[in-house]
Amino acid sequence: MKPVDSAGSDGVKLCHSFAEAKEHFHHLKRTTMVNGGECTTVLCQEYLRGKEYVVDHVSRDGVHKSVMTWLYDKKPANGASFVYFGVVPVDSESPEAKAMIPYIRAVLDVLGVRNGPSHGEIIMTEDGPCLVEMNCRAHGGDGNWQSLCSALCGGYNQVDATVDCYLNKENFNRLPDKPPSPFKASGQEVDLVSFSEGTVKATPGFDLIRKLRSFVLLESHVKPGSKVSKTVDLVTDIGNIILMHPDGDVLKEDTAFIRKLEEDNKLFEFELEGKPPRTKLSEEQHDISLVLPEALSTYKNIRKLSTADEDENELLLITAH
Repeated sequence: MKPVDSAGSDGVKLCHSFAEAKEHFHHLKRTTMVNGGECTTVLCQEYLRGKEYVVDHVSRDGVHKSVMTWLYDKKPANGASFVYFGVVPVDSESPEAKAMIPYIRAVLDVLGVRNGPSHGEIIMTEDGPCLVEMNCRAHGGDGNWQSLCSALCGGYNQVDATVDCYLNKENFNRLPDKPPSPFKASGQEVDLVSFSEGTVKATPGFDLIRKLRSFVLLESHVKPGSKVSKTVDLVTDIGNIILMHPDGDVLKEDTAFIRKLEEDNKLFEFELEGKPPRTKLSEEQHDISLVLPEALSTYKNIRKLSTADEDENELLLITAH
């Protein structure tokens, strides 16, 4: 079930019974969507078993040109069923692409889409491709995929093709029917997943990622002072990375390294929630018998710290601790 008036997997849930579906329906009707509006309509959709793909096109006067096919790397995480872990390019001559590209073009024709970019999402079921949704827009993700797509295709991407479809017929006509096989480069997009939450103090994992051999781009809204939640959808996604390298083994190693950082919660250092200010001692902390009764039990004649020099008192407490 999912809300019609939202995006980014917001409110999407796999329901296993009528009671669970009914409960989630009423939950969505009470929820403000990530786009800011109310949930006016809930879609109950058949759950399709299989991998989810994307076929991106650009059309002019009913001529549809495929500009990229992708595989969504979605897995369960943090209690959610469909968390994005990345987007992987799919060769246009693969069996999956050969089935999906003509299927999506037929969908575009049925819908009457003749001009502009499109973003079709498909599940490859045992019976073949089945449409999840068709979006009359370009691929999302803030366009961070553009450099990767240009490298894979040998110099163009969906944004370039969209400009040409409206402004330069000759350039559009020169575009190939589908991306080259094999690709002109090797790479993928990695979505960052947080398995922890809190207020970020530092981002040491980002520095390590930027040193990877395949690193091209890291985009994230997270910085010191940001509040991070556990990732359950694209709204709580903490960033994405573009990796490219001619050696496929390097891509695998770098991707595995990033996943290890996530699993070990090494992407961020978090503020200690509820930690008292370092230069202000509470009334209870002034009393050593309450704060450090064992550590300072030998100092029988010392009962309270003077508040004349808080920095010195703080050092004493920290050292004793």
